[in-house]
Formats: sequence, C-alpha cells, structure tokens
Amino acid sequence: MSALSPQEAVERALALSRGDDCIVIADESSTANLRWAGNTLTTNGVTSSGQLTVIALRRSGDGVAAGVVSRAAVGPDEIEDVVRAAEADAASNQPADDAAALLAGEFGDWSAAPADTGIGVYRDVAPALGAAFAEAAAGDRRLYGFANHVVTSTFVGSSAGLRARHDQPAGILELNAKGAGGSAWSGVSTRDFADVDVPAMAAGLNRRLGWGERRIDLPAGRYETVLPPSAVADLMIYLYWSTGARDAADGATVFSAPGGGTRVGEKLANLPVRLFSDPAAAGVEAAPFVVAHASGRTESVFDNGLPLGPTDWIHDGTLAALTQTRRSAEITGLPITPPVDNLLMTGPDGADASLDEMVARTGRGLLLTCLWYIREVEPQSLLLTGLTRDGVYLVEDGEVVGAVNNFRFNESPVDLLGRLGEVGGTVPTLAREWSDYFQRTAMPPVRVPDFNMSTVSEAS
Repeated sequence: MSALSPQEAVERALALSRGDDCIVIADESSTANLRWAGNTLTTNGVTSSGQLTVIALRRSGDGVAAGVVSRAAVGPDEIEDVVRAAEADAASNQPADDAAALLAGEFGDWSAAPADTGIGVYRDVAPALGAAFAEAAAGDRRLYGFANHVVTSTFVGSSAGLRARHDQPAGILELNAKGAGGSAWSGVSTRDFADVDVPAMAAGLNRRLGWGERRIDLPAGRYETVLPPSAVADLMIYLYWSTGARDAADGATVFSAPGGGTRVGEKLANLPVRLFSDPAAAGVEAAPFVVAHASGRTESVFDNGLPLGPTDWIHDGTLAALTQTRRSAEITGLPITPPVDNLLMTGPDGADASLDEMVARTGRGLLLTCLWYIREVEPQSLLLTGLTRDGVYLVEDGEVVGAVNNFRFNESPVDLLGRLGEVGGTVPTLAREWSDYFQRTAMPPVRVPDFNMSTVSEAS
C-alpha cells in the first residue's frame, strides 16, 4: 500500500465511501522461495505484494446491490479510484441474492504491523538440501523441486464496525528424484519449515527409486490399492469443493437427494470416518472468520467477519453438513456452515496404522504415490478421472516387488468412501494436484479393495 499501512488503507477507503455500506479488505503478502534442478540450486528470492479490495453496497427498494473491485499495489492517491470504481459497479448491478446484514466485531491485533517472511525461514532446510544434493549425485540420482513460503496478513474492515485481522503462513516443499528407477515424488506442507525433515524425504525417495529398478507390466482393472495421505487429500479436497449446499438443494450434485433436498443425514461411508474442518487445528491453522473477496455459490461478501469454528462435514460416516452462506442457509433450512480453509480426515477409533504397516498387511495389491490431472467426469456421482504419477508399485505378501506402469483411474470419492477396506493414522500432508490452491490438510492412508484403474497410461 506504498506509504500507508494496510490498516490505514482500509480506514481511508471506508472514510472515502459514499455508498450505503462498505467493506474493505487489505492483503499484504511476502514470499521467500528456493528452486533447484539437477542437484543444483537455481534461483532464490524474496518478494512482497499488496492488494486492496473494496466492496461497495447500494440499497434500493428491491434489495442491496454489491460492487467489487480488487487492485494490486494501490498507492495512497489511488484508493479513492478503487472506491469510486466499486461504487460504479454497485450502481450497475442488480440486487444481490446473497444480501444479509453486515457483521460487526473484532478479531486479532488490528494495530500490529503485517507479518512477513524472508530467506531466513530456510536456515535449516537449505543445508539439508545441500547434503541431499551431494548424496544424490554420488548415487547417480538427480533432485528437482522447490520450496515456497508465503505469509499473508489480511485486514477486513466495514462501515458496520468490523475490524478483523488474520496472519496466514503457508509453506510447501516438493522434492522429485530421478534415476534408474524412474521418478519419485515427496511433498510436505508447513507453517514455518521447522518441521520439514529433508533427510527423511530424500531417504523415502531413494527407497522408491530402488523399488522402481524392477519393472512389471499390469493390465487395467480393479486392484486392491493402498493410497497414501497425499492421494487421499487430492480426492477429499475435490469432494469438499463439491459440497455446496445450494447446488445440492438445486439437484445439481452428488449431494442432492432424489426428489429434492440434500443428502445431509445420509450414510456415505462404510467405516465411521470423520471429514471436518477446524480453524484451530494444530499445524493447519486457518482464518477463524470468513474472508470473502467476492460472492459465489458457497461464500458471500456479506458474511465477511462471520466467526468460524470446528465443522464436521462427514461424522461417523454420515453426511453432516454442506458448505454455505447465511443466505443459502435460509433457503436450504440447514445450519450456517461456511467453508473453512483446512480439511482433515480421521478413521475409526484406534485407526493409527502407518502407510508402511498397511503395505505390510497387503497380500497382493498396488501402492500409489500420487494422483494428477484430476478432472470431473460427471457431477451427479462426482466421478473423477486422472492419472497416477511418480511411482505405482506392486505389493506381494507385504513386500514391494517392483514398479508397474501408470494408469488412468475413474473413481468417485463419494463412492470410494462406501468401499473403504482400512483407514490408517492421520498425518499432515500435501495434495499433489491441488497444492497451488489448498495446502492445509491432514489425511490418513486408506485401503480400497477394488480401486478402478480403467486404462493403462503411457505417461512416465
């Protein structure tokens, strides 16, 4: 925001407003990154950025219209232009169907300076990477990947008196190894890199490359399959993104009930799994209030500042809630359950098996590394298709005996919940496909007795 702090930018925009009501969101972000290829660090750097979003509200006899304008790098002399543009947008829009009374309240330390990051966040990771590069080169292997750390301070103010502030750190490290055994991937999500174990990641990749030195061709078909937490995260995130209550009530999704309404209260999983969000969950903490830069089917600018708490989406295997706004809750008759920016899954009481322990209990089946290029085929069943990537391994009598070809899969995560054979212990994880969009997850490994590998893929 140039010479103004984010808080000052919010206050100035609110003071300049001529509309009936106004909401202003200022985001201040700093980023530190490392990239490497072929066992060599290639780039590193630190950047910062800011964005100002103004939501102008105009009342009329028919309701309340909203105008939203977001701009980056807004200087002090440009704030009024953003406000006027939002007001002009509101003047040209029809009344919003998600309109609701604005919320007041205070969250966080409004007056403190924005949080930030720097290259020092890698003080322990960088030397560990250097050692991993040297070890890989000595073993005729090559390491590729990147680390990225972003800290965003968000300030939300409104003409109704809302003053809410949240600092969100978000870090990921992805490590890909290539060698005679093909390729292998490992990734982690972290808040500060203090919990990132690079030697353990590199050792796991070395083991997988060793498995890959024996190649086995398998046909398409249904296989008992052990999915690691990362692959489970990719499937459950897509399920979560599809839980819009309004779309379900309109009959458009897998969560729509035959004849009308939703499937809330219906048993989905054959095991008592829990899929939930909690902004205070350790290691994957998220904003404890709604931050909505624009309205959509599951979020509303009018809900900015709405407190968030633990929410069960699936409880004991039963669909318990769907994501929605205050307005859609009035339409569906369901509780107000806005989306939360994290997702966790747990199994039955006592389910604590590790991925290795589940593999050791496998007579004959497949072990996946990760899924990618996931696309929706059919919304009414939430049928997804995609490819396996960076290692599919054959397990016989509890031992990995080699790597098999890649497959295209066709599975619905909702249908898959009804066919679970085993659920392991929940651990923090990073989804491979959706890591650019959703990073705060904790998932268990799962066993599926008949995962559908629909065709053989030539991808390698």
